[in-house]
Amino acid sequence: MDINRLSKKHDSGGIGGIINSIQTLFIAGLRVWTIPIVLMLSMATGFTTFYGLSHFIVSWIALIITIAIQSIIVISSLEIAGIHWKANRLRFFCVLVSLLVAVSASVTFSYFKFYEISQKDTIQIGRLNKIRSDVNTYLKSIADTKTRILKQQQEELDKASSNVTQAYFGTHPDAPQTQKNMVGQGPFFRYQREVFETKKKEAAQVVQSFEKLNQDIRVLQNSLTAWNIKAPDAENSYRQIVSSLQEVSLKFNQMATSSGVIAPEMPILMTYSEVVQGITPSFAMWKDFSLFAFLCASMADFFTVFLSYRLEFTAPGPLSEREQELVFECLRQFTEFRINENDELEMVIEKSEIEKARRYSDWSRMFAVGYLLSRGFLRKIDSKSVEFAPNLYPLIAERMSAQLRNLKSEQALLTSSPIPAEVSNDE
Repeated sequence: MDINRLSKKHDSGGIGGIINSIQTLFIAGLRVWTIPIVLMLSMATGFTTFYGLSHFIVSWIALIITIAIQSIIVISSLEIAGIHWKANRLRFFCVLVSLLVAVSASVTFSYFKFYEISQKDTIQIGRLNKIRSDVNTYLKSIADTKTRILKQQQEELDKASSNVTQAYFGTHPDAPQTQKNMVGQGPFFRYQREVFETKKKEAAQVVQSFEKLNQDIRVLQNSLTAWNIKAPDAENSYRQIVSSLQEVSLKFNQMATSSGVIAPEMPILMTYSEVVQGITPSFAMWKDFSLFAFLCASMADFFTVFLSYRLEFTAPGPLSEREQELVFECLRQFTEFRINENDELEMVIEKSEIEKARRYSDWSRMFAVGYLLSRGFLRKIDSKSVEFAPNLYPLIAERMSAQLRNLKSEQALLTSSPIPAEVSNDE
């Protein structure tokens, strides 16, 4: 039986190879699935970024900038995963700054779209509450002014009544000298009584006018309370509210003018199109900060960066048979191993003092180390040491077991082979 062929058979069908193939196949599937996810996330964040950016500059320029921003995010994330910052700190810093600037721009302009979505109902409710607050404040001012008018008229009516009494008893200060201190219904008394009756009629008319005004106010308040901005007839209802407000204001202004009182100013309400219009993005939105909108805008970019980073960081695929053989033979050349604090096998990749003295060329084993680092089978600890990744153990274990089997097979062949007998010639 050919020992090398048996070894290759065990290598290709061993548990370590099977585990490695399954694991790397799973990782490869994730990488393939990650690519369309990254593209869809870039398109989604690109749409929200373009929406916010197009409100500040021309649309076609906003489109170009949006494509540049999303491209920088994906490319920089891939670059960050492949850069060792200790090896090239300037490049790492430049790529990191580019990524942060692109993400900041994307989040800033995406925030406007998510703010509009999350705060649309809140802003419309705020507009509705402002309209109700302005109308209620105006109606309260009308009620205060009405109270002042009624009080003023009551004072005038009381004064006229007092003048009638004084005129009857002749104690009125403006009474003629011939009628002073004379009790009775003289000409001066009749004049004061007419004035009193006139004031009384005016007061009754004012009270009656206020009762009609109160009915209009109740209609206005009921319309304002029942108004729903999302109802099918919301526009007609709002026009009726504005019309009722103008009617109340017109009637009260006439009553206040006739009473010699300054009427409060009617609030100028928004038009219906202003009430239902959307939100125009502006940097003022950051003053009324919405944590939910910010998290939504940041979440999409975070997923894009994370998946792009993992796309480059993970191992691209399994090692072939020749690659496994090359890696195993090169790693055997290292002599210093230990179990580190991560419970992983750590080896020193720096030349020993003897190797340095002999000027030993270690390019083949260092190539193997770099190759395994790029494929994700080794993890770098520092400039002098690396540690095994979990997916490397099954490969090494399978290679070691194959060597043991080879040694046992060789020993078995040597033991079973016949020993030639010595032929002695006595002659």
